[in-house]
Amino acid sequence: MEVSRVRALRGPNLWCRQTVIEAIVACTEAECVIGDMDAFETRMRARFPDIDILKPPGQEQPNSIAHALASAALCLQTRVGCLLTYSRTSLTIDPGVYQVVIEYSEEAVGRLAFELAEALCLAAMQDLPFDVAGALARLRALNEDERLGPSTGAIVQAALKRDIPYRRLTRGSLVQFGWGSKQRRIQAAETDRSGAIAEAIAQDKELTKTLLAAAGVPVPDGRCVSSAEDAWAAACEIGGPVVIKPRDGNQGKGVAVNVQGREQVLAAYAGAEARGSDVIVERYFPGHDFRLLVVGDKLVAAARRDPPQVTGDGERSIAQLVELINADPQRGEGHGTLLTRIKLDDIALATMATQGYAAGSIPEKGALVTLRNNANLSTGGTATDVTDHVHPELAAGAVAAAQMVGLDVCGLDLVSDNVYEPLDKQGGCVVEINAAPGLRMHLSPSFGKGRDVGEAIVNDMFAEGENGRIPLVAVAGTNGKTTTVRLIAHLIAGSGRRVGMTNSDGVYIGSQRIDTGDCSGPRSARNVLLHPDVDAAVFETARGGILREGLGFDRCNVAVVTNVGMGDHLGLSYISTVEDLAIVKRVIVENVAADGVAVLNAADPIVAAMAENCPGAVTFFSSDRNHPVLATHRAQGRPVVCVEDGAIVLAQGGFERRFALDAIPLTRNGAIGFQVENTMAALGAAWALGLDWDCVQAGLASFVSDAETAPGRFNVFSYRGATLIADYGHNPDAILALVQAIDTMPAARRSVVISGAGDRRDVDIRRQTEILGDAFDDVILYQDMCQRGRGDGEVVALLREGLAHAQRTTRIQDVRGEFLAIDTALGQLEEGDLCLILVDRVEEALAHIALRIAQEQGVREALKA
Repeated sequence: MEVSRVRALRGPNLWCRQTVIEAIVACTEAECVIGDMDAFETRMRARFPDIDILKPPGQEQPNSIAHALASAALCLQTRVGCLLTYSRTSLTIDPGVYQVVIEYSEEAVGRLAFELAEALCLAAMQDLPFDVAGALARLRALNEDERLGPSTGAIVQAALKRDIPYRRLTRGSLVQFGWGSKQRRIQAAETDRSGAIAEAIAQDKELTKTLLAAAGVPVPDGRCVSSAEDAWAAACEIGGPVVIKPRDGNQGKGVAVNVQGREQVLAAYAGAEARGSDVIVERYFPGHDFRLLVVGDKLVAAARRDPPQVTGDGERSIAQLVELINADPQRGEGHGTLLTRIKLDDIALATMATQGYAAGSIPEKGALVTLRNNANLSTGGTATDVTDHVHPELAAGAVAAAQMVGLDVCGLDLVSDNVYEPLDKQGGCVVEINAAPGLRMHLSPSFGKGRDVGEAIVNDMFAEGENGRIPLVAVAGTNGKTTTVRLIAHLIAGSGRRVGMTNSDGVYIGSQRIDTGDCSGPRSARNVLLHPDVDAAVFETARGGILREGLGFDRCNVAVVTNVGMGDHLGLSYISTVEDLAIVKRVIVENVAADGVAVLNAADPIVAAMAENCPGAVTFFSSDRNHPVLATHRAQGRPVVCVEDGAIVLAQGGFERRFALDAIPLTRNGAIGFQVENTMAALGAAWALGLDWDCVQAGLASFVSDAETAPGRFNVFSYRGATLIADYGHNPDAILALVQAIDTMPAARRSVVISGAGDRRDVDIRRQTEILGDAFDDVILYQDMCQRGRGDGEVVALLREGLAHAQRTTRIQDVRGEFLAIDTALGQLEEGDLCLILVDRVEEALAHIALRIAQEQGVREALKA
């Protein structure tokens, strides 16, 4: 078995909507029929008893070791707590080669699970040992490191219930909700509205007390101290038990409570000083430790926190009892689990010593042994929900305290006998305020009802009915994608919204290009959705990005598929037929929102069939208003876009809107058929988005296909009285569309400059010049910069083969280099000629053409002078 090309598909993909690991697995002939191999499944189950080996539908035995690999990778993840269900094994066109797909929740965990599953399968094949316990331990530890903690996870789950998209910005707890200008961000339980000043106040316990006292909130008296002796002096001033803690501490670290006597004060000061430069000594209040959670202007949860403690059974030592408690799977290290393991450290030993116990002591049955005086969950304490018992006056005081500090999400620690009375009636006080409070005690308390505090935080961040999404349009197809994307973005921008756009030329925010090159993949899309100024997004969505990484978004409002035709890039990544290609391009249609729209080319049967896979509505477009698919759709009262009497018509039921073709410069009065189709697709998207019609009309009139607006997309120039057209057409369908457009333009003699990309099939490269040979008199062939695996001259030779039976071409020239080929063509032009230049390096070629035109005009001006 040989595993290669392991990919993480981080968004919806051609397999499913989930995130998955995809790998190519090549099996030997014997490995393809493991159902016939003696003892393989027995060996697998001996090493991993929980495995349920995947079997193809309708078969009793797994086909190959690839099926066992997929099953093992999924089962390993589910055993460590990942809630996953999807896996698939698909045979490719290559004998013995499979595509293995497994779902993951954390990419690093999924990749490791795949590696371990491969090792497990090989161990079973070779009858070698495999440490499944060790493998699970590695996976479990990695999963705890990688997955979101309970607090952040609760907020994310609440956002998903509201249909709010999210993205982790780091491996930690920094998360973005929503897209573009609608986005919000959190860091654990701290939101982007939590100001730095408010957070600094909360960290400064002395300042917090001063502000709370000014607001009438009871706080313990005390002061900052500068030395151990000063701490003892402060304790004497207070005149009773004290609490000693770091001024800027958190999670109960360095806190000592109910400290009495000089020796204890000096020891507690040393512990607090080790955690922070400044130390506070304040009065100790007996009572219970409560945590109140305020979100916005509401108290949403309250819990009583109890310190870590054990109850004797008369048989086990304290150390054994602690070990038994720590065996609870809900307890772990840090904040990754609902509870924290109890540690028998120096503080615990000292606390036990005051009660007459040591770690090896065996308490009597029923005896309660306190292991710490502070009740933080981070030290192993427990929590009891008391939300329903909080007195309204106490709740109002908690909200006032949070607002005094300036925190929108705030955890208040108070000490009192109870919460069903106001503090001033029972001598209680607020001892601390916390930014980014832990939510574990409220989500799943040890006793009492769990509270959905994640939902409360999300509801405070996003108003009712908001989901943080911006309008998103995805465009796929073999040809016309870039022009359609640019026109849609132009129409949306006319409504006053700032548009983020990706295409094969770059990434644009408004009119500014922020990245260059082919940016039609998911990474560029995600970058646009990160941008805080983007009000709407339009993405060119190429096949390569979908295959490589999936979509860069979870769903779109509008999916546009321009065409599939004869296809492009066939033979790569096991996409061998136009039907395979359609499955890839169909991904954007499958991920249209339920209230969204797919805009589909009715004249392309493969595209039209995608309507069955759309969760939302469908708008068909076609130049032929009588096309059966479009006509039937229209008769059913559904939206269509077509051409009638010199206008593009949008119609549904009794509604009709017309846009005259002679008012749409892109189409050249309707003469350029493929631009008419691109315009219809864009209008279908504009209709789905509900754009203002007057703005749409103005946008169509102001959009021209020049080198600035749509570089390399049928850019027309004049040179020496000849017509010059530059286009990025690079497949047979595009070439055919260009020829049809040029047939409407008169010319004394036609010439064309062309190369071919080496990653196309031989038949596709030949087909391009077969078409051109029947439409052009002169053909100039050149070898481009990137042969993509082809040998020197191989592409040009294939292009020549395509011209072997040309009906029109009478002259063929071979030129090495794109710019030299352009210069050769320009040098042969005469007035009335037409030259089509199929550019490879779009921007550089257009700049070269512009330079030659400027030079020619300069010469003419000089001659006139």
